[in-house]
Amino acid sequence: MNSPAPIVRRMLWVLGGLALVVAFGWVVARTGPLAPIRVTVAKVEGGQVAPDLFGIGAVEARRAYLIGPTVAGRVLRVAVDVGEPVRAGQLLAEMDPVDLAERATSLAASARRAEAAVAAAQAQLADAQARESLAAINARRYRELGASHFVSASAVEAKVQELASAQAGRNAAQANLDGARQELLRLLADGASLAQQRANLRLVAPTDGMVSAREAEPGSTVVAGQAVLRMIQPASLWVRVRIDQGRSRGLAVGLPARIVLRSNPAEALLGQVVRVEPVSDSITEERVALVAFDAIPPEVAVGELAEVTLAVPPSPSGPVLPNASLRQRGSQAGVWVRQDTGALRFVPVRVGRQGPEGRVLVAGALVNGDEVIVHSEGEIQSDSRVQVVDAVVEGFR
Repeated sequence: MNSPAPIVRRMLWVLGGLALVVAFGWVVARTGPLAPIRVTVAKVEGGQVAPDLFGIGAVEARRAYLIGPTVAGRVLRVAVDVGEPVRAGQLLAEMDPVDLAERATSLAASARRAEAAVAAAQAQLADAQARESLAAINARRYRELGASHFVSASAVEAKVQELASAQAGRNAAQANLDGARQELLRLLADGASLAQQRANLRLVAPTDGMVSAREAEPGSTVVAGQAVLRMIQPASLWVRVRIDQGRSRGLAVGLPARIVLRSNPAEALLGQVVRVEPVSDSITEERVALVAFDAIPPEVAVGELAEVTLAVPPSPSGPVLPNASLRQRGSQAGVWVRQDTGALRFVPVRVGRQGPEGRVLVAGALVNGDEVIVHSEGEIQSDSRVQVVDAVVEGFR
């Protein structure tokens, strides 16, 4: 008769094998390739998105001036230093006049000589006019005597010729006078030009402001148009901010701004957009906006970096989703919608404005209450099995 011990052992082996098969199947179903993909979901909600535009900029002066000579020369002296306030018309620097004083003396002497030449030409013209008058009287008298046959025809012709010579002499004297006057005008114009050149050697402030830089020191030689000093108007400071073109929708003049200077990160200053540059930077793919301070802070430095946040008006109401729920399928953006039956459906959408809190406005075949997949452990297909969890990564909330 067989002992029951081997039968028990066989049953234990069979039960152990079944347990291993069940455990293996459970592991494959839960963590293997047949396991459902764990996902997190969110419901479509109607609402508005109020995006903020963010950019980094630098403080600049709207009105800046380059002060320099109009002709090449050597700097004689600089009367102001960097940071000094100046008034309109104040002397800032002076260029070396070199030989302008001697040239002015020479032109003054030439002008006096031209005045004397004008006076001489006027006297010559008066003498020629007197000779012409006398010749005209004699010629008229001889014509009358010739008509009465008291003088010969040759005597009449001689007096007529004397009149013609007197008239030519008067014309020549008039021409000499006109030439002397033109020469005097030329010399006076040269003198005025030289005086203007001397005035241009005095570099004065075109307006009230502050000296921002000294570009040359006394003894330096500069060319025409080169700056000796730079000036700014402190009351015209603004921030030139660059904003990513892809996030610049809604950028317009008048948007309110919050400005945080690098020197004072704890305080946000208020301002607004006063200009949007019509030309974007195609290299950095950025748009440029100029933001003015509502009240310019004291001791702000030109060139200081600033973080600028622009508040864009809210968008029209529409379906709002988490930004992480968007998927790209080829060239089409869309979301995976989980239906009541558990099936998955890819719904193409058009992406609108995006908010700073990670929400995006979309347009498509979505209605409020649709359940869309936000995060997933792996790539999702329409036939994928999914398991909804609170968080895909342990500890992530």
